[in-house]
Amino acid sequence: MAMTPLDHAHADMMEAPEDDAARLAFYRRLADTTLFLLLAREPEGEAEVLDPEVLEIDNRDTANIDRYALAFDTEERLASFATSYKNEALPYAALPGRVIAQAIAGQGVGLALNLDVAISSILLPAQAMDWLSDTLAAEPEEGQGTLIAIAPPFGLPDGLIEGLEEKLVSAAGLASHAVFVKGTYSDEREGWLLAFIDAQPGAEPALARATHEALIFSGTDLASVDVAFFASNDPICEHLDHMGLRYEFPDPDAGERDEDGFEEVHAGPGADPEKPPILR
Repeated sequence: MAMTPLDHAHADMMEAPEDDAARLAFYRRLADTTLFLLLAREPEGEAEVLDPEVLEIDNRDTANIDRYALAFDTEERLASFATSYKNEALPYAALPGRVIAQAIAGQGVGLALNLDVAISSILLPAQAMDWLSDTLAAEPEEGQGTLIAIAPPFGLPDGLIEGLEEKLVSAAGLASHAVFVKGTYSDEREGWLLAFIDAQPGAEPALARATHEALIFSGTDLASVDVAFFASNDPICEHLDHMGLRYEFPDPDAGERDEDGFEEVHAGPGADPEKPPILR
């Protein structure tokens, strides 16, 4: 089987265990990947209550029992594990990694990812899932400022550029395009500014959160990235397009695909991120 994007991110992390950027890139990929969560039983009714299969492992270092939910980044890998685990077909739900992390956070449950079926096989402890959930829950702060000058974004960190590219590709149809510049404000403050052009009504919070996450997982020491929204007929847009680094949003009619060109999976209860499931 060909390596998946999660395999590549895991390999990069394992090759450089002291590299914070590689580790953050792995968790960013984990959060954005649709995972197949193994369930102990089929869910009943439409209450979206899921009962994940939990693997218990003796921890010799602490003399405790560690508990892990089981998830896989392809259906084939889940099926391979299920065959050796119980030699029978097992129920599952397809959920974004971020939804799983937020659902099991605080329950003392880690995540067994691709266990024994891929090179990315890893046991992520409960503390790691709690950290990921807390990180994803962080909200961007609203601010006010008058933009008085813009300049090309020279020196923009590569990690932030790559993270934003992935996030914006998955936001097809939410805006016409986005432009990165360096901004100067009336209070003499300078900083990076990501301007979204012709954002769809109501999409502003989602685009701001995507930018905030890209910054958090970029592995850079930047404190913040400002986000602004403009209509295409605003006179500043001509200057933005001339000065800045432009991101084109993909055509939303080209088919539902994730940031790597793979078809999105919509299966099982809890697949709607706006209605996250309850995990027992």
